[in-house]
Parts: sequence; C-alpha cells; structure tokens
Amino acid sequence: MNSKKYKNVLYKTRYINDLRDMIYSSAEIFGSKPAFLVKDVPGGKYRPISYIQLKEDINDLGTRLIDMGLKGKKIAVIGENSYKWVVTYLAVTNGTGVIVPLDKELTAIEIGNLLKRAEADAVFFSAKMREKVMEAMAETDIIGTKVCMDGDGGDGIVCWDQLLSEGKTLRENGDRRFVDAIIDREAMCSLLFTSGTTGMSKGVMLSHKNISANVYNMSKYVKIREPGGGLSVLPMHHTYELTCHVFTGLYQGMFIAICEGLRYIQQNLKESRATVMLGVPAVFETMHKRVWKQAESSGMAGKMKKMMTVARRTGLFNNQKVMRHIFSKIHTSLGNNIELFISGGAAINPQVIRDYEALGFPMIQGYGMTENSPIIAVNRDNYSKADSVGQPMPGTEVKIVDADEDGVGEIICRGPSVMLGYYNDPEATAKVLRDGWLYTGDYGRFDEEGFLYICGRKKNVIVAKNGKNIYPEEIEYLLLEQPLIEEVVVYGVNDKKSGDIIVKAEIFPDFAAVEEILGHADDHQLSEALKGAIEEVNDKMPAYKRVKRFKVRHEEFEKTSTRKIRRTGSSIREEDDQEE
Repeated sequence: MNSKKYKNVLYKTRYINDLRDMIYSSAEIFGSKPAFLVKDVPGGKYRPISYIQLKEDINDLGTRLIDMGLKGKKIAVIGENSYKWVVTYLAVTNGTGVIVPLDKELTAIEIGNLLKRAEADAVFFSAKMREKVMEAMAETDIIGTKVCMDGDGGDGIVCWDQLLSEGKTLRENGDRRFVDAIIDREAMCSLLFTSGTTGMSKGVMLSHKNISANVYNMSKYVKIREPGGGLSVLPMHHTYELTCHVFTGLYQGMFIAICEGLRYIQQNLKESRATVMLGVPAVFETMHKRVWKQAESSGMAGKMKKMMTVARRTGLFNNQKVMRHIFSKIHTSLGNNIELFISGGAAINPQVIRDYEALGFPMIQGYGMTENSPIIAVNRDNYSKADSVGQPMPGTEVKIVDADEDGVGEIICRGPSVMLGYYNDPEATAKVLRDGWLYTGDYGRFDEEGFLYICGRKKNVIVAKNGKNIYPEEIEYLLLEQPLIEEVVVYGVNDKKSGDIIVKAEIFPDFAAVEEILGHADDHQLSEALKGAIEEVNDKMPAYKRVKRFKVRHEEFEKTSTRKIRRTGSSIREEDDQEE
C-alpha cells in the first residue's frame, strides 16, 4: 500500500554493531532457514544453504586465513556472484583483514594496477577469471596467496574447498583465533574501487560501522515480508548490490538466490520464487520493453494501456492480489511472486516505475554512492513517489547547498555511513569530506514533504550564456522515451556562429525499432526520423533546453559494469563537424 498515512511510520530494527554481529544474530534468529539458493551446475535446481551453515563456513574459512598468516592483510576477491564470493568477503572482514572487491569486467592491466594500489597480499578468484588474474599478476610480485574459488589448484594456486575443510579441522581442534578476533568497527574493513563514469577510480575506505549502519537504517524504510527472497542480479563488488540486497537480505532473514546471468532473470525468478529484485535502470527498462513488445505482438497493448489507466485513476494498483489476476500473464512470466522491485545505481525514467506499478508490481527507487556505503535516501515500501529518490535514510542528514532560485543545489550528507576517506589520497578526500559532510557532486532539490529529487551530476551541468543551468539527464529521460532511441548522451557545445552554448545529443539508435518502424532506412531517412523524434521532445521544453544539434553513432556507448554510460570530456565541448 502506497499511502501518506505511513509517512512517519518506521519498521522496528535490531541494532548491529558490525558485520559479524549481523551474521551471528541472523544465524540465531533464522537458524535452518535458507540464507542462499545456489546451483551446483548451470541450469540445475536451486539448493538451499542455511543461516547456520553460512556462519560455520565463514568461521572455517576465516580460521584458515589467519592460520596462513593473513591476519591484518588486504585480500582481493574477483569473480561472478556466488555463495563462495560472499563467504570470502565475510571471512576476511569478520576477523582477518581488509577485503578488496574487484570488478570482473576490468582488463588484466587494470586488475594488476588495482592489486598494486591496494597493496593486496592475496587474491581469491573464480575459475572463469583464472587466466585474466594470472596475467594481471605476472606484472606484480606482491601477491603471495592465490585461491581459486570454484576450480582446481596447481601452479601455486590453492583450492577454496580445501581451505574450508582445513579451517574446519583447525576449529574442531580448538583454534579460536578467528572467532575470538576483536573487530574494530571504526577501522577500514573494505576497500572498494569506484567504477566512476569519468576519471581514475578512487579507493573508498568503508568500516563495519559504515556498512552495518546502512543496513539497519535502510531496513526502517523497506521490509521484506516472510517468506521472502531476492534474486541477486547485479555484481556483488558494487556496494548497491552487496549492502542493499545481500547484507540487508541476510539481516532481515530472506534468502538470496544467485542469478545465472541477465538472460536468465525471468527463468531464475520463477525457479527461486523470489519476491524482490534490485536492479539498475537498464535491467528494468529492458524488461519493460520486452513486456510491451510481447503485448504488441499479441494485440493486447491497447487493452493493457486502458486497464493500466483505470488502475492508476482508481488506486487499484495498490491491491496486488487483484492486479496479479488482471495481468496474470505478465506476473506469471516473472514467477508470480514479485512483491517489490527496487531501482538504483543510476537515474531511472519515472514513467517506467509508474508503468510497473500500474501492472501491479510495487516499485521504488533510492539514491546513494559508494562513499556513503551507499544509501543516502530511499523511498519507503509503503510511501513513495515515482519521480523522487525518496527521503533521507534515518540517521543520515541531507542538505542542499548553494541552491538557485528553484531550490536546486549540491547534495551533501553526513551520518554513520559516510566513508573514512579515499585510500592513499588525502587531496581527493579533502575535496569531498568537509567538516563531517560528504559533498556528493550531485545536484538536487527537496519538495515540501521532504522527498529528494536528483537533477544531475554537477560535472555534467551545462551552464548556458544566460546563466541558466541545463541538466543533461533531464533531457536524456525524455529522449529515451522515443522508440527509435536506445542510448543517448547530452552535452553542451560552443556554437561558432552565435557564440552561445547550445545543447547537442549523441544518439545510438534502437536499430531493431528502426527496422520495424522505417524498414530498410538509409542514413538520411534515419537522420530525418531522429530529427522528428527530437522535435517532439523539444516541444516539451523551454527554448534554452532544446536540442539544437545531434550526432548518430553506430556503436553502443562504453559502460561501467552496472551499465552506466561512461561520459568523456567536460559538459561543454568544442563543436565538431560530425553533425548529422
């Protein structure tokens, strides 16, 4: 139920001091309930792993790591989402040393550089990453321990299962070095390299206090009903997936089902009977497009739109039981158990949220950054606004500074989840941490009910000659609603003729839609069709925001592992001659 009457109602949460406290208390409360659902072979059946087993595996592996001389060391982990990835993370943080999660999409050279920058003493990797990691380590001699999480040993590589077994034996013989280890909740336990869309990645230092505060405070706004579980789709090296889904899920007693890959989302949702899924906009938008294509091909699109309009007007979409019946085919295609979709990691078109809600899928979005572990603001599961990222998380103060006449300014926040700083980079730390406040580099505003709206990144803002601020993300939303446009980046260019700064869009067309709508169109026909689409968007905007130039590209934009487009250069560029 999405209702204003819940605006001051918070869910009761238990305090957790650190991540070990989270695992121990959850094992005590949820015991033999499944903490994870895993597949032993691709395409096989899901097998449950209990909360008690999770605790035991963490303690066994951690005991062996200390026995190997890794106490106080930095240990990297890289690979696909897996139960072993999570156990490795927690076996390092909960008594051994500092974990360094790395993005599996990085090149061998980038992996090698980050291992050096992190000063890692050991690296855990999946079998699929073995070759790339070995290539990365050929350039560095600092790594003493190499562990393959799901494959054989050999070539100086240790097998994960063997370490677990040896740790179990050590514990059975009375080794308590790991379980009795004192955890300093204020010290760095995780070193995360940001997948920034511009510039060199920075090493974000997070503590147990940072992460655990994010978990229990976020849980005051969002509660997963029992029996509940989530499908883990996004890469776990990213704080959004790890803190908001994996750790919050384990804290609340739900199961985490490991997804086999993006193309298996629908199938895995059915098999796991997951009730919640976190995703980035690209995941939900792809699913959204698929639903509409299926509806159009079956001739049901018109009828669906009418029913969705009725659901919105009458508030019927709040009754999920009724909506599941009305849109039974769509719900069945997604497992018929979904109670909540959560979008984050980047801005989403609010219309996508409204459409999901009108189909009977409750959906909310939040806002955060790795530097705040990550959540800063989030909508509640029972009181939300589609075009807002929600209200500040309990315990986190959020302010707008240097606001303009519309109340738009830079978002800053402070609270227990603000990072310790950037690793070995005091200058960069001083730029974003000032008097306890984290300067996010994002522009936003509040409405009268305290809901936060994100306008765009500070570094992307286009300042027109008349002094007006233009937020590219706002224009990109509207352009992406056009069926011919798959991806777009908007920026300002210096117009040589007028001497003014004008808005330009670089467009990667949806070539499947182009084929469907225009047939075999040549470059001129495509350009004319895109010009028409842009004009449609321009009609909705004031003159200074209108797109005056555009450029067609035939390759997708380069992206981060969470599907965010990597922007290059500044928000104002010199005009080039490659216009369409």
